[in-house]
Amino acid sequence: MTEVSGSKVLLGYDGSLPAGAAIEVAARLLPGARASVAYVWAPPFASEPLRRRLWHGTSGINEFVAAIEHQGEAEAKRLADMGVSLAGAHGWQAQALIRRTYGGEGLQLGEIAEEIGADLIVLGSRGLGGARAVLGSVSDVAVHYASRPVLVIPHPLLETERAMLDTGPVVLGWDGSAGAEAARRSVSELFPQRTVVPVFVEDGGGPEGPDITGLIKMPRADGHLEHGRGTAAALADQARASRAALIAVGSRGRSAVREILLGSVAMATLHHVFRPVLVVPHRGPMALPTQVLRP
Repeated sequence: MTEVSGSKVLLGYDGSLPAGAAIEVAARLLPGARASVAYVWAPPFASEPLRRRLWHGTSGINEFVAAIEHQGEAEAKRLADMGVSLAGAHGWQAQALIRRTYGGEGLQLGEIAEEIGADLIVLGSRGLGGARAVLGSVSDVAVHYASRPVLVIPHPLLETERAMLDTGPVVLGWDGSAGAEAARRSVSELFPQRTVVPVFVEDGGGPEGPDITGLIKMPRADGHLEHGRGTAAALADQARASRAALIAVGSRGRSAVREILLGSVAMATLHHVFRPVLVVPHRGPMALPTQVLRP
C-alpha cells in the first residue's frame, strides 16, 4: 500500500532515543506529512558540570545567568536541528520550532499545535507501564489538555510490531460515544487508505449508539483487571490478531488526576499497550490548569 499523507504534524523532540525513534515510526505511518519539530526548553538548561564551567568563566551572577541563557538557546537550536535532520532522513520535509518555558512542556506543545494549525501531535514514550508510568509526563499532559489528536509512540517496538507499520490496519476502540466517533473521524482523515477494525469490548452492556460496519465484539480481558486496563488489554489482543499498525481511542476529557486514578481506557491504553496509540480528544479548545507557571 502506498499512502501519502498531507497532514500537518507537530513532533515533540527532546534529543532522546525514544523521541528519535518516534520520528521514524511516525514517518512510516504518515509518509509525506508536513512536519514541524518542536524543542521546548526550560532554564536553567545546562547540566551541573557545564554550569560549573560557566561559573568559573564569568565575573558575576548576572554574567553567569546570561551565559546559561545563551548556552540553553544554542543547545535547544542544536537539538531541534538534529530532529529536523532525522525527519529528513525518513522522508519528511521539516522545520524547527524552539520555545522557552518555565514548565509544562506538554501544555506548551498543545499551544504550539494550535498556533501552527497542526492536525496531529506526535510524541515518543519510554513505554513505562503500571507503577513505572510517570504521572504528569509530557505525553500524559499533552493527551489530557491538547485540543488536537496526539499519537504516542512507545520505545522500543518489537520487530513484529514494526513490520506492521507500513500496511497494517488501525484498531479503533468503539463504544458508540461521541469520543469514539471523534476518534473514527480522525482516523479516516489521518489514515484514509488504511483499513479500520472497530472493536467493542463488552462489559455487561452494548455500545451507546448503533453498531458500525465491521464491528468486532469481544469480552474484556481478565475480569480481575479494572475497567480501563481490561479494555486496553482486549484492544491489544485484537491489534495483535489483526496485525494492526496502531490503536486509536477517544478521550472523554476528564481531569488528569481522575483519568489516571480511575484508569480510563485512553490512559490505560497509553500505559499498558506497546504499540503506537492515537488519542483523540472530544472537547473544545485546550483548558490550561491554573497551577502551571508562565514565563
